[in-house]
Amino acid sequence: MPRHCADNNAIILSRALTPMPIDHDRLFKELLTIFFSDFIALFQPELHGWLEPDSVAFLDKEIFTDILDGERHEADLVATVRCKGEAACFLVHIETQAKRQPAFARRMFNYFARLHEKHGVPVYPIAVLSYDTPATPEPDSYTVSFPGKEVLAFRFSTVQLNRLNWRDYLGSPNPVASALMAKMAIDPKDRPRVKAECLRLLVTLRLDPARSRFISGFIDTYLRLQQEELQMFDHLIHTEFLPTEQEQAMELTTSWKEEGIQLGIQQGIEQGIEKGIQQGESRLLKRQLIRRFQTLPDEVQARIETASPEQLGQWADNILEATTLDDVFKTH
Repeated sequence: MPRHCADNNAIILSRALTPMPIDHDRLFKELLTIFFSDFIALFQPELHGWLEPDSVAFLDKEIFTDILDGERHEADLVATVRCKGEAACFLVHIETQAKRQPAFARRMFNYFARLHEKHGVPVYPIAVLSYDTPATPEPDSYTVSFPGKEVLAFRFSTVQLNRLNWRDYLGSPNPVASALMAKMAIDPKDRPRVKAECLRLLVTLRLDPARSRFISGFIDTYLRLQQEELQMFDHLIHTEFLPTEQEQAMELTTSWKEEGIQLGIQQGIEQGIEKGIQQGESRLLKRQLIRRFQTLPDEVQARIETASPEQLGQWADNILEATTLDDVFKTH
């Protein structure tokens, strides 16, 4: 069997068996757009106290070109908001970050400066950091200074989720709390309980079905439980939830389980494909060896049948230069 065939099969399998990456930017942008006022109320209560919720209007894409690296960057979420009882407007810029970026504070300042220049109104900047590690405090300012003189002191609000304790948000009647508890600092042993508490909070909020399903999907995306964790999760729902909460929770978890079944079927299909390719490669290698060396001992056949695709590909390459059957199985 030509080596390139084995390589192509490996590439195809790698793509098939690799789970689809989570689109963090899309999920967080949708969450913050749908529940903008709830997010502000939860993490910026002072700001929420003097903005007019009904005045929120989201701007189209705000794209800027970095003059240093030449790359184009798009601000995640920019909304124009009016102060309560006033005609004056200002902008709220929320930037989400799924991976740590050393120059992030400078980028926040660049966005602030360009938004302020373009629109000519004050800008309230907020950063939402959603990565799991590192958990060290991230900067919330960007400064430019000289000896004896500070030229610039730019500060922005930071919501660093991996430094927030999910227990602090248990009693918060806020859909954003229900969603983002799934991304806060969680001890591995607490994962089933956190997911259950996220769900309990969600069912008590009595959101419309569309919003409820969105929050439910957000929670399930970031807190996918293993089999033993699922057993604890189900136990918590059936022993600690009120009967009415159990019924609503089961409706939401049904969609999770249906998706899990579909994922299991897909994985089974992919595993079957992998097994079929491996069996085909084994048969081809055995035919080539019999053609070359006339006989094939039982122990050699057994070794081939249990080999990995990588081993089968290597042995197939070795046939070209092998003078004996033992040469085929030598490692180089």
